[in-house]
Amino acid sequence: MKTNDLLAQGVEALMKDAEIERLLSPRYDKIISLLTRYIKEIELFNPAYGLVGTKDSEELVVKHILDSLAPLGIISRLLNETCAENTPQIADAGSGAGLPGIPLAIAMPKCEFTLIERMGRRAGFLCGAKAVLALSNITVEEGELEKTSGTFALVTFRAFKPLEPKLLKSLFSACAAGGVIAAYKGRRDKTEAELQALKDIRGKQEIIPYAVPFLDEERHLLIIRAD
Repeated sequence: MKTNDLLAQGVEALMKDAEIERLLSPRYDKIISLLTRYIKEIELFNPAYGLVGTKDSEELVVKHILDSLAPLGIISRLLNETCAENTPQIADAGSGAGLPGIPLAIAMPKCEFTLIERMGRRAGFLCGAKAVLALSNITVEEGELEKTSGTFALVTFRAFKPLEPKLLKSLFSACAAGGVIAAYKGRRDKTEAELQALKDIRGKQEIIPYAVPFLDEERHLLIIRAD
């Protein structure tokens, strides 16, 4: 199947969720166009920068682009519940190739995204992708999460690091009052084991399953609400 067809079919499958359909339907053609261009940017720079580990375009679309978008409905509903701001501020920690931040920014143009990446080459890629895609709702910060300049209604990360006390402290420090951490995770048992290894974790936790089109793997969004 061609990359464009796979992407379009995957996005259409995600739009069976009413909240995702509400967000994507009015701008569907534009969203597909931007995601297609973004995929081309990753494929162009991946050999030199090692942005993602994929064997082909199909895997890039399914395991990275569609996976980034699959919990969009969950994230949107969280923001509606917890954020009173007209323009929610969202951070993508350890953004790497811009996943999940860039697909989410394409899908949610009314939100402001800060992509935080400590590696200079990857931060440079993110700046280039922002320019190529003309995404005005993205800011790129080169540096460590704990040194970020702002606080955010939602801090998300994907394929970054296992949860451990130092990382969790940095994530909480980046959250605004009443903010939410949303971590992309795989199997539920492994996610539960990560939580159990953390002593005296504060904030209410929830593990929400989500399905990725064409992917036969467990995927979950770990939600931790900041005090």
